[in-house]
Amino acid sequence: MSQTLDDIAQKLKDSDKKVQLIYAFNGTGKTRLSRSFKELVAPKEQVAERDSTRILYYNAFTEDLFYWDNDLTGDSERKLLIQPNAYTQWALVDQGQDRNAIDHFQRYTDDKLTPSFNEEYNKKIDEQDVKVPAFSEVTFTFERGNDEATPNVKISKGEESNFIWSIFYAVIEQVIEVLNVAEASDRETDQFDQLEYIFIDDPVSSLDENHLIQLAVDLARLIKSSTSDLRFIVTTHNPLFFNVLFNELGKAKKLMLNRDEYGSYELADQATDSPFSYHLFLMHELDKAIATGQIHKYHFNFLRNILEKTSTFLGHQKWADLLPQVAGGSTNPYANRIVNISSHSKHAGDEVREITEQEKQMVKLLVEHLRTTFGFWRQEA
Repeated sequence: MSQTLDDIAQKLKDSDKKVQLIYAFNGTGKTRLSRSFKELVAPKEQVAERDSTRILYYNAFTEDLFYWDNDLTGDSERKLLIQPNAYTQWALVDQGQDRNAIDHFQRYTDDKLTPSFNEEYNKKIDEQDVKVPAFSEVTFTFERGNDEATPNVKISKGEESNFIWSIFYAVIEQVIEVLNVAEASDRETDQFDQLEYIFIDDPVSSLDENHLIQLAVDLARLIKSSTSDLRFIVTTHNPLFFNVLFNELGKAKKLMLNRDEYGSYELADQATDSPFSYHLFLMHELDKAIATGQIHKYHFNFLRNILEKTSTFLGHQKWADLLPQVAGGSTNPYANRIVNISSHSKHAGDEVREITEQEKQMVKLLVEHLRTTFGFWRQEA
């Protein structure tokens, strides 16, 4: 591979595709890639403040703009605080997109869970009057359905991620609408005239499959509505989201981001129009590791993942039911133990440690067992 994330970012920038979809395992470096791409497109030390709006991005850093005040003293006035940000200020305050953000949030979570943005008010801090700006705090109320409501709800981390995404979605919805006006002089604002890219990193945290599909369909619709020269890069670790988004968009470039055990990267073109199947990709990676002799501890994670998905599909209660059996029909105890132990680790360094020859042989045995017993297709040489 022998490529850095900066190399991958340059490759994405050099592409003339309007939409590039990237699949990568969790921990591969999707968020770091979004930062590398941002620095490539709009490095802080080389651009003026006005020209820095060449890229909008949603990633873990976007979520860091939001943090909780849990009211540890009174334990009642829990609220989500918003760090000052030019884009949320423009969308929520100037454009009044708070209602749209709330609608998006309730579509992906629960229509009885209602966010409320604050109005401007004054409060005392160390005996000093401090002005709290509007749209800098959010409280959540849960409607019970019996004309009663639970105020100041502390929402889950997944719901929080969905809320932040809903605000960002409202922002890009408005941005696309502005830039779709062909003549720059006719636009309601020139704030986004320099915008070239929107980079979206994994907006599907903790969504169930129905809402995940809805989000993918909504995002695809929004991207397809863009008639300007805006280009989009979307990364995800979720194969269902990846497939739905690709199928909805039709002409998006489909890519796979890989990282090897030495920290080098590769951005592989998935040229086929067939759906991307996560478990088949894992089998391909295992076959490649076996063929080259480069079997590492993390390949047991691949094995366990395939076992879990296949056992669920076939209706087994335990993934170990799919392992080879010994005399008497019980599961091979060594195979069960080695997969279970080797697919869990408390230390990242353990993932690339050298494994024994006996462990390598077990990987080969189990892959062949899965392929011949459960009908996995084998690609001819």
